[in-house]
Amino acid sequence: MRKTNSLFLAAIATFSLAGCVYQAPIAQGNFLKQDDIDQVEVGMTRSQVRFLLGTPMISDPFHSDQWDYVYYLKTGRRDAIFKRWVSIRFDGERVSDVVLDQELNPDL
Repeated sequence: MRKTNSLFLAAIATFSLAGCVYQAPIAQGNFLKQDDIDQVEVGMTRSQVRFLLGTPMISDPFHSDQWDYVYYLKTGRRDAIFKRWVSIRFDGERVSDVVLDQELNPDL
C-alpha cells in the first residue's frame, strides 16, 4: 500500500512539473531595423535593396516582382510578441513601392 501511494505521489509530481519546462524564444524571418527600412527608396535597384535588407526569407515564384520580409518573435507558449511584414515591389529592376506593417496571421 505504501509503495502504491509513493508511486502515485511521484506520478502526480512528475505530471505537475511537466508544464514548467523552459521554452526558448523563437525568432523567425528577417529582423529589419527601422533605419534600414527608411533608407529604401523608390528607384533603388534590387542589389541596393539586398545590400540594405538582405535576401528575403520567402521567395515567391508567382510574384518575382515582390520581395516579402517577414519576422516574428515568440517567447514561451504565448502568442508572438513582435511581428513585422514589409513588402518591396519592383518594376523591372527598380523599386516601385514599399509596403510597411502589413497584418500577419493573429495565431502566430
